[in-house]
This record gives sequence, C-alpha cells and structure tokens, in this order.
Amino acid sequence: MPLTFAKPGERAQIKKISGKDEVKRHLQNLGFVEGSDVSVVAENGGNVIVCIKDARVAISREMANKIIV
Repeated sequence: MPLTFAKPGERAQIKKISGKDEVKRHLQNLGFVEGSDVSVVAENGGNVIVCIKDARVAISREMANKIIV
C-alpha cells in the first residue's frame, strides 16, 4: 500500500519506491530506501510529515504515493 494510506503514528517498512529515476534518487537522498522503517507523524495541507532515520521530513502527497510500504 502507498505511504499515504498509513495512519499517523503507524510504523511501516518501505517495500518499494516507484516513479522516475530522478524521483527515486531524490527520495533515496532523503533516506527513503527499501527496508527502512518509516512512520507517519502527521498530514498537513496535502503534505505528509514522516519520521525516517530519526529525522522528520515533509514530502508531498504525490511523493508519498510513490513509496510502497
């Protein structure tokens, strides 16, 4: 399921990242790699705030849809 379906506070493991190579590379630079644990902190105005590798990152809903957990 896409990361956007996860509820705030829920932990999940990244299974796959879809999209174009540049999108994948951008997400990998932010720490979104297969096998990493991620949790949704909040959803705010179309953006998703997630906690990954002890850091909080805000990504757009469109980017979050490309992250399969």
